[in-house]
Amino acid sequence: MLPQGARLTASSDFARATKSGVRVTTEHFVGYLYISPVTNNDSAKCGLIINKSVGGSVARHRLARKVRHAVAPTISNLPTGSLLVIRALKQDGDKNIASEILELISKLSAKSAKVASK
Repeated sequence: MLPQGARLTASSDFARATKSGVRVTTEHFVGYLYISPVTNNDSAKCGLIINKSVGGSVARHRLARKVRHAVAPTISNLPTGSLLVIRALKQDGDKNIASEILELISKLSAKSAKVASK
């Protein structure tokens, strides 16, 4: 479970991450990472977008729980003040969500480092 301070709840933060952040797509997820240009000591925050195309309420909440548990150990590795948004695409059966989320976060970090160095 994500700590209270690591949850992304404001719609303006979701919009900032999805419109201004770097974007990476995997088979079942789209990730957005926005790193604040202003230096602050806020911890990194994570938010989820899980569409109804994923399934019914039970399926969406099950997926959200799995994604939160996969993100929790890695949220502290993100830069301070960063916003991470993970959008779930239509799911097709059981798979290893944790490994796909870790792959997504590592790709986002690498891409944002590349963009920042330009």
